[in-house]
Amino acid sequence: MTVVLDSYALIALVQGEAGAITVRDAVEQGDALVSWINLGEVYYVLARRVGNDLAHQIVLDAQEDCRVEAPDGRLVLDATRIKSGGRIAYADCFAVATARRDGLPLLTGDPEILALSKDVEVVDLRGMA
Repeated sequence: MTVVLDSYALIALVQGEAGAITVRDAVEQGDALVSWINLGEVYYVLARRVGNDLAHQIVLDAQEDCRVEAPDGRLVLDATRIKSGGRIAYADCFAVATARRDGLPLLTGDPEILALSKDVEVVDLRGMA
C-alpha cells in the first residue's frame, strides 16, 4: 500500500530513529510518496546536523527510492487552507494535503500532524522500532 512520508519520517529513516523500520519497508517496497516541499525540509534539517554534502546525497537517494512530487496550484491552496486553520508548520501542510488528496496514510511522528488525525489517516511512528 502506498503511503505518504513527511520530513519526520524521512529523517527517522536516515538517523535510525523510532519508526525507521516502518519507513524503510515502505521505501523498499516502492510505496513511498513525498512532496518536494517536505524533501526540501529534510535537506535543510539534515544540512544543519550533518552538513550540506551528506544532506544533498540523502535527497538524491530519496529521489531514487521514493516517488517525489512537485506541488501544483491545487495542492498549494489545500496546504494553505490547512495552515490557516491551526498551528502546523507550512511544510507539514504539504504532507497532509498530499495524503488527503490521494486518500493515503501519512507516516509521521510529528505531534502537530498527529493532532489532525480526524482529517487524514496517520501512522504514528513514535515508539515503533
